[in-house]
Amino acid sequence: MPDPAILASHYILAHGPDFVRYGSKPTREIESSPELLDQLTAALRPWEEVLAYPPNQTFIGNLTPDDLAAIPRPWTEHPVAGASAQGRFGRMIPQAALYGLMKLSDEFDLIAIDAALAAEARSALEGVFPHRLDRIVATPAGELDALIAAGSGMPLYHHGRTAGFLKAVHEQDASLDAHVLFENLACKATAVLAVAGVLAGRGLDPAAVDWLLNTGEEAVGDRYQRGGGSLSKAVGEVVGCINATGYDIKAFCSAPVHGLITAAAMVAAGLHEYVVVLGGGSQAKMGMKFRAHLRNGVPVMEDCLAGMAFIVGPDDGTGMRLRLDLTGRHPIGAGSSAQAIYQALVIDPLDRAGLKMTDIGRYAVEMHNPEITEPGDSGDVPRTNYRTLAAMAVFRGEIARDQMEEFTTRHGMPGFAPTQGHIPAGVPYLGHAQAAMHRGELQNAMIVAKGSLFLGRMTQLVDGVSFVVEPGSKTTS
Repeated sequence: MPDPAILASHYILAHGPDFVRYGSKPTREIESSPELLDQLTAALRPWEEVLAYPPNQTFIGNLTPDDLAAIPRPWTEHPVAGASAQGRFGRMIPQAALYGLMKLSDEFDLIAIDAALAAEARSALEGVFPHRLDRIVATPAGELDALIAAGSGMPLYHHGRTAGFLKAVHEQDASLDAHVLFENLACKATAVLAVAGVLAGRGLDPAAVDWLLNTGEEAVGDRYQRGGGSLSKAVGEVVGCINATGYDIKAFCSAPVHGLITAAAMVAAGLHEYVVVLGGGSQAKMGMKFRAHLRNGVPVMEDCLAGMAFIVGPDDGTGMRLRLDLTGRHPIGAGSSAQAIYQALVIDPLDRAGLKMTDIGRYAVEMHNPEITEPGDSGDVPRTNYRTLAAMAVFRGEIARDQMEEFTTRHGMPGFAPTQGHIPAGVPYLGHAQAAMHRGELQNAMIVAKGSLFLGRMTQLVDGVSFVVEPGSKTTS
């Protein structure tokens, strides 16, 4: 049977400043304190700042993590000169394009937009996603005004003005509430662009995809089966994966790594040739820390929806082999301390292979951008995790205590991903890892994801999975 490999990775960022007000936290806070809406709006960043922000340029591949580490913080004060929306393995799009993607992905005519937004959306998507543009049509002004006046749904804003409306489907079904449908469509739209991008970048015909695994955080369903799915097939329908089927993997923040291991196992077993693992953005988490950002006088930085997609197939030498014999998992009885989690996810698989912690070139952990998390007193999440790994290396006698900082710098990296749960879970580094391996600069990397199962109030357990990637069998520098 073939060795499985991650053949390509693709990442997208969709700027959505007018989506922030509908994040779960802003919606609740503004309802009780309406004056917060003006404060939030005043603190939102324009497109030009978001485009030039160094972590965003790192996310889509125009900067490496080492480039980012060399830029002084705060990164908000060091914009990238000549920043491009097109990256080595991804792209950024403005809000109009995001609305256009949602409209062309809308199979039930849920979204109504005005003529100005429709025209801007079509223009923004030309050359980016030049398919189904005929579906981006305006609702007649009188009809749109009537929808807004009736109020059965939610108004949509663009550059601060009312530019559309999302219709309610069933007022007695919370799973089909307008806000939930908005979240689901935003997740679908960002995943559509990511999947289309990864296929185009690889030169793979969408019809060649056998299976789709969606790992996003949305819950598509109705009151009888909340979260039933399948956004995987919904995305594949738009992109043209006519020969594929699939399902959704729900595992909180760990889902993408679960999905990539599952995809690799499918390929290794000869069950499928090409499997796409995908995940759209979490609109509910936009503006999650906006109060902390306002208190600290920084911009409201959770203003982008992310999307990502990965092609897993047989190792042909161009991608990265995913070592199924070096996967880590967090068993039920492992314990939930940081040391216990990393023992299960990092140490145990390395011990099985007779490897030291220092034998791994780079560890990609929870890659949260610290400039988003630190104002909310959540600290620098990646650095905290790397310090824990360094301490474990000291305990194992692999490095001296005074080498902890060197270990953190050499084997870690700064966080550069939006804080949307599954998005930062190690996998934003895969594109960078593949590029570094092709340059001959990296021999392996370990991707580590952790998940908070206790959030569902069904268990106190945490979750976690990991895997190691290394150069494909024919990869050369």
